[in-house]
Amino acid sequence: MGRDALPILVPSMEALLNQLLAQLALPEYGLSTLFVVAFVSATLLPMASEPALFGLLKLNPELFWPAILIATAGNTLGGALNWAVGLGSHRILDKYQHSATHLRALDWLERIGPKACLLSWLPLIGDPLCAVAGWLKLPFWPCLFYMSIGKFGRYIVMTVALLWVFPGGLKF
Repeated sequence: MGRDALPILVPSMEALLNQLLAQLALPEYGLSTLFVVAFVSATLLPMASEPALFGLLKLNPELFWPAILIATAGNTLGGALNWAVGLGSHRILDKYQHSATHLRALDWLERIGPKACLLSWLPLIGDPLCAVAGWLKLPFWPCLFYMSIGKFGRYIVMTVALLWVFPGGLKF
């Protein structure tokens, strides 16, 4: 590839990216966008997926259950990524001393086990909780199971609450 090809490649790459972003914004691509937003929001990045879910459902009320399930799947897989990050960071974090508060919290998580991942739906502590579960080497599949229950419940409660506050004839 010579120097002359670079000016042709850059605009075509930009056009491809613009086309991809435009497609993801269309209602027929709403579920895939919702999945990505739910996945990213479950990581330790500060983001909320409920507005994306609510907006999609206001535009497409017939997608209530598929949207809830897609958001749950994306958010659960994001929680699984947190678990893996926690597992991978186990060796690094073992080198540091823990405060009494951290030790009590870790003791509580070890006693509760994977069921603690039911609390993965909680704001602020839910996503780090998944990482700590991995760090403690709690079993992956039971943690994933409990994460999915907690996250599914949160999406149902939050969506129904938002639809109650902002009614619009949504039938599910």
